[in-house]
Amino acid sequence: MAEILIRNTNERITGQENVHAFLEKQGVLYEHWDVSKLPAELTEKFILSDEEKNQILAAFDAEIRDLASRRGYRTWDIVALSDATPNLDELLKKFEAVHTHTEDEVRAITAGKGIFIIKGAGDVGYFDVELEAGDVISVPEGNPHFFTLMENRQVVAVRLFIETEGWIAHPYDDPSFAK
Repeated sequence: MAEILIRNTNERITGQENVHAFLEKQGVLYEHWDVSKLPAELTEKFILSDEEKNQILAAFDAEIRDLASRRGYRTWDIVALSDATPNLDELLKKFEAVHTHTEDEVRAITAGKGIFIIKGAGDVGYFDVELEAGDVISVPEGNPHFFTLMENRQVVAVRLFIETEGWIAHPYDDPSFAK
């Protein structure tokens, strides 16, 4: 279940209803999918063949299509990151820079853990959303944020896009942000 850390107050928000309510106030979509639908051999696998990626997409086909129809997403894929990923640290440097997009950034975590750092509205400042298997998040278009791995350095996620080009980041220089 997702947890939130508000950076400027060190307040922690836990529990699905509390997390959902906080994120909704920030304009961030949060849902939770049932990961027990996944074949057992894929629940902790972070190096995936194309066939295994397709199995994950098939397991969540109804959820993906429902979300896509509600939000206008036209394409989706799987991203799998772990220490076995070639050039992982270079990829993370790209992901870990605060940026925006011209569409929502959507991730449905199917295995492992990840964290979105998002700029909140008003006096909230930046907050961390720690995600685990089953958590689905959509950071709104134009909202400064970045994504990184947690201490286990392993994640598998479904990514949904409106634009068929996929992930395109626009740097966002924010002197108020401190890692």
